[in-house]
Parts: sequence; C-alpha cells; structure tokens
Amino acid sequence: MLQLAVTEIEKEAAAKEVEKQNYLAEHCPPLSLPGSMQELQELCKKLHAKIESVDEERYDTEVKLQKTTKELEDLSQKLFDLRGKFKRPPLRRVRMSADAMLRALLGSKHKVCMDLRANLKQVKKEDTEKEKDLRDVGDWRKNIE
Repeated sequence: MLQLAVTEIEKEAAAKEVEKQNYLAEHCPPLSLPGSMQELQELCKKLHAKIESVDEERYDTEVKLQKTTKELEDLSQKLFDLRGKFKRPPLRRVRMSADAMLRALLGSKHKVCMDLRANLKQVKKEDTEKEKDLRDVGDWRKNIE
C-alpha cells in the first residue's frame, strides 16, 4: 500500500514538473541577449513597458476587489437589517445605587449626593385631642370587648 502511494506521489511530481516546463516554454520565451548596447537598451525598454502594463493590471484588479468586497459588506448589512432579527445579549441584573451609577458615568466629576431622602423636609405631626378621639372611636377592635 505504501509503495503504491510512493509511486503515485513520484508520478504526480514528474507530471507537475513537465507541466511547469510546458507553461514556461509557452509563456516565457528563452532570453536572447543581444550583443550591441542599443539592442540591450531596446530590450530593457520593452521589459519596463511590460512591467508597467502588469502593474496597471494588478492595480486595476486590486481596486475591483476592494470595490466588490465593499459592495458585499453593504449588501450583507442590508440583508441583516431586513431580517430584523438582532441577537440581543442576555442582560444581567445589576444592583447599583444612583451615586454609584453617576460615578460610573461621570467619573470623578460627580460630587452631588443622590440620596433623595436626605433632601426631604421632616414634618412633625402634632397629636390633637380630636384626632385621638377619632382614632379611638375608629378602632373597632376595642369595641368588641
């Protein structure tokens, strides 16, 4: 079994090498270096022109790719908005006083105390004789005995 696998791998490697040689022979003709200086300059100009055209194509394809990715992101966001199902994270109940909440929101700027009961006026109720009589008469449990 292992011997068959090894022979298959060797065959694939040889086929890849032959394919590579064929591709290079087709797309990259052998380089013939001219003898004169002017012919070398012409060859360099041709190579530079080829490099520029390849760079332009690369730049165009990059711009197209960026444009299509942006469109895909926009369309996926629209699709997400149209579905209307937003995954809401589970909220936890947090016990926090108003002072602690303001301190968390405003930071160290918060100096005001939010104790609402501290600002209320204390009213002392005076017991009058009439109110005592009304309370005593109104209590039905005392009348049972």
